[in-house]
Amino acid sequence: MPNTIIIGSGSYLPTKVIDKEHFMESVFYTDEGDKIEKPNEEIIRKFVEITEIETRRYLEDDEHNSDLGLRAAQVAIADAGIDQEELDYIIYASNFGEVNRDGMSNFMPSMSARLKNKLGILNRRTVNYDMIFGCPGWVEAMIMADTLIKAGKAKLILVVGSETLSRVTDAFDRNKMIFADGAGAVVVRATDETNVGMIADSTICDNQSEINFLENAPSLKPDEDRRPLYIRMHGRKIYEYALKNVPVAIKETIDKAGLSIDDIDKILIHQANAKMDYAMISRLFKLYGRTEYDHDIAPMTIQQFGNSSVATIPTMFDLIRKNEMQPHQFKKGDNVLFASVGAGMNINAVIYRFP
Repeated sequence: MPNTIIIGSGSYLPTKVIDKEHFMESVFYTDEGDKIEKPNEEIIRKFVEITEIETRRYLEDDEHNSDLGLRAAQVAIADAGIDQEELDYIIYASNFGEVNRDGMSNFMPSMSARLKNKLGILNRRTVNYDMIFGCPGWVEAMIMADTLIKAGKAKLILVVGSETLSRVTDAFDRNKMIFADGAGAVVVRATDETNVGMIADSTICDNQSEINFLENAPSLKPDEDRRPLYIRMHGRKIYEYALKNVPVAIKETIDKAGLSIDDIDKILIHQANAKMDYAMISRLFKLYGRTEYDHDIAPMTIQQFGNSSVATIPTMFDLIRKNEMQPHQFKKGDNVLFASVGAGMNINAVIYRFP
């Protein structure tokens, strides 16, 4: 059975940097529809204390999700040194598709079809496939790619995670300060080399009472038009769910690989909220009887780039792989953990061993 290795990576971060001044004139409302009377300076300061997000990136008015995905994909393809016409699949992870400036989602044609078109791929056998799986979408797309390769259905796959969350946020919701835009991509191929690449994975889908922890909903401002829908995050419920379930799911994946926490060299966890990420990793180590851990094991990008959903892990992977997040780096034989949690609620994790 072949294994799946990454042979190229790329990322794109929009050039528009958004800092706290961007939100100083905002008017915020509670989940109950009451105007928040606290000074914005105080609201923003508390937000930064919890999330650690100082800046985030937004796309330009004339850009679209597929434009961001295209830039990341082009870099990954060039880095892999492949002929793009030989790609068997393009798997594109996103949550809202090709969102226009009015916040309207568009999935027809699919994001992967749009990307194939923009890349100029003429091969009719290059199959386009969209992964809509919440923030864990890119990790799940990697699991799908690995499944296709191990099943003998593909040898070369482009996996993209790209999102433009700045266009689906409610102007009156404090949580809009969390979200950002960006794209990351990798090219994976089949190899006969043993004990490398994606050596273990797992996925959990809790879709009962958890189904609306992240949802689309009208504006928090009661007298706004109720027809447009925006991303709505029930933070406390998500936090409690993630802390209870994600560390256990990660440990199960490590166990499945026949490894221990001491064998893990890097943890690339979805950058959703710094406080939540720290807490999840801390609880993971406690499952192994550790009360402390070296924070270098889990690099963070959320402070500068915000939460770009499906793009956070592949963006971080690309930056580290290309030595742009010193002192973090990957080396041959490293066991790298990808893990994410998001809308659904869905959780997944992958152990990737560098060839």
